[in-house]
Amino acid sequence: MNEILKPLALGAAMVVSGLAHADAVEALRDFAKDVRSGRAEFTQTVTAPDGKRKKTSSGSFEFQRPNQFRFVYSKPFEQLIVGDGKKVWMYDPDLQQASSRKLDQALGASPAALLAGTNIERDFELKPQPDSQGMSWVQAVPRQPDAVVQSLRIGFKGRELAAIELQDGFGQRSLIQFSALVPNASVAPERFRFVAPPGTDVIDSP
Repeated sequence: MNEILKPLALGAAMVVSGLAHADAVEALRDFAKDVRSGRAEFTQTVTAPDGKRKKTSSGSFEFQRPNQFRFVYSKPFEQLIVGDGKKVWMYDPDLQQASSRKLDQALGASPAALLAGTNIERDFELKPQPDSQGMSWVQAVPRQPDAVVQSLRIGFKGRELAAIELQDGFGQRSLIQFSALVPNASVAPERFRFVAPPGTDVIDSP
């Protein structure tokens, strides 16, 4: 499964409100309260446990609460991940394969659950972290044990969501950096529906 959903998926952003070093915990709470939808561009860098091997991908992201999102990977390979509120679909156009999992099974303690979910503090314990890389950070600790995600941090520049960093149980790190953020953007409902193209091999879990 793609790194975004294998811990995990999404994000949108908040407009900078003038505080150069806003408290990241409050910024995340405001994000959850005030941002109901959005779109952004993203770059994802996955670093192997040895810290040397890196893999970079990029694409676009859209979301709408509750639990609807769309990741479109464009480089280096095309891939589509769609959360329709009930299931998460993954589509690989090169292989002409699509698969689905129930939403709660696919998300776990992932960025998608954190940013597109309905109740952050019910699902995560929030802890402020030291500033680094020009960002204020908050750690989100899953209240339910998650064997996949070992740590999850969210970075803000002022009041604007800038990055998500996570580490999985194998020591692999993923850094997702957002740009061109548009909070509360109008997103058409069909963006969160997956329809398999003709000829696609579909594995649909019940």
